[in-house]
Amino acid sequence: MPTIVNKGGKLLAGNCQFYSGVRMEIGPKATLSIGNGTYLNRNTLIVCEDLVEIGENCKIAWDVNIMDSDLHPIDETPIVNKPVRIEDNVWIGCRSIILKGVTIGKGAVVAAGSVVTKNIPPRTVWGGSPAKFITNLDEPARVSV
Repeated sequence: MPTIVNKGGKLLAGNCQFYSGVRMEIGPKATLSIGNGTYLNRNTLIVCEDLVEIGENCKIAWDVNIMDSDLHPIDETPIVNKPVRIEDNVWIGCRSIILKGVTIGKGAVVAAGSVVTKNIPPRTVWGGSPAKFITNLDEPARVSV
């Protein structure tokens, strides 16, 4: 069963599927938006202290963490929140981490186990820690003979 910890913010969800163990934490003035047809698989965690937008028809695999905040300061520096935007038709592989300030473009794929620290353009595949460009989905496949 999903868990929602709402400290006063807004949860806007279309016709979505949330599997067991999903946890959404929404800060006092935050907005978490999830579009129609998107699913969050088992044990996905979303921490939203400002703004997290997930588009339509996204496939979020199990154990994915998405966060728009550091949640605590280091030394005397203030906490910094930056919006996360995941556009339509994105596929995020299991055990990936999406960090604050990132936009993942429409139709992009994030490989399993990736740590996304910067924006990902539409229709591209990225993977690794930190995530790096792998291929463009619109280029013809290269076949070795």
